[in-house]
Amino acid sequence: MKTKTISFDNSGVLVIDDRTANIFAVLLGSLLIALLAQISIPVPFSPIPITGQTIGVILVGGLLGARRGAISILCYIFEGAMGMPVFAQMKSGIHVLVGPTAGYLWGFVIAAFLIGLLTERGYTKRPIGSFISCFASTTIILIIGMLYLAIFKGFTAALLMGFYPFLVGDVVKSAICAGLLTSVKRF
Repeated sequence: MKTKTISFDNSGVLVIDDRTANIFAVLLGSLLIALLAQISIPVPFSPIPITGQTIGVILVGGLLGARRGAISILCYIFEGAMGMPVFAQMKSGIHVLVGPTAGYLWGFVIAAFLIGLLTERGYTKRPIGSFISCFASTTIILIIGMLYLAIFKGFTAALLMGFYPFLVGDVVKSAICAGLLTSVKRF
């Protein structure tokens, strides 16, 4: 009988040699994002709240790798589409996936894939590389979200409501994620 193992590879990506455990890890990742989405602070001048989702997306992508990280985000989006209240402020439904904030949600998939890819290539092993990788990934979310928001509000308004106000928070979130990702790799 073969022993099942769970470990981290040299780049810091979680390696699980059991299919069921991999599925569980992907679903657990979507749960983490759903929980962190509930840390939500409304922004008075913007339809986009400040949330903990970004931290979850970066951690899931960084720990599970590009492919499983992106699949975990797709599971999260599917859960919300099916009516589970997993989006920020306990929202759910298809309307969220096409409304003004939808670009940020769809940007999560690309961001998780990017941070996972950067992790697989060893860029998150050291604190500076990890921070830059996390910041690049969170900025992708902002760019995609802002561009989609521009469809509803216009480009200048989207920059003012959906990009500039969130840059400082993304620096903080990136620092938190970089610290967590490099700490996990030390164990």
